[in-house]
Amino acid sequence: MWSLHPRYLDRQGLLACWRESLLAQAVLVGATKGYQHHPQLDRFREQPDPMAAIGAYLAGLRDEATARGYRFDAGRILRQGEPVRLTVTDGQLALEWRHLGAKLAARSPKDAERWSTAAPAPHPLFVVIPGPVASWERAGEG
Repeated sequence: MWSLHPRYLDRQGLLACWRESLLAQAVLVGATKGYQHHPQLDRFREQPDPMAAIGAYLAGLRDEATARGYRFDAGRILRQGEPVRLTVTDGQLALEWRHLGAKLAARSPKDAERWSTAAPAPHPLFVVIPGPVASWERAGEG
């Protein structure tokens, strides 16, 4: 689950993020036993309304998919339309930007080239604040 704006994701990345985010939603609502200890869930669990937060995240992915002509089923989002904003640090965003760049270079060179000179922007759910890589991040600094 990326803090980056979904416009940077290639088709494969956008689809994978949608599936992973739906699984995270299922964990938060108690509908599955798997995936419960995934570190990305911490940032949603820490919110006053975790379901509204994951719903807003999924809505951002759905909006990007719709803009590209894909049909992500909005009915799978259990909580929609609630104004929610979370923070992400510039350190976390920078780490994800490097990580995504490496993934795109390997599997989608055209996408990697298109974004190579861009500056990272966050998913619409997030507001960027100064700070280090998130404590839940397991990708490391490299």
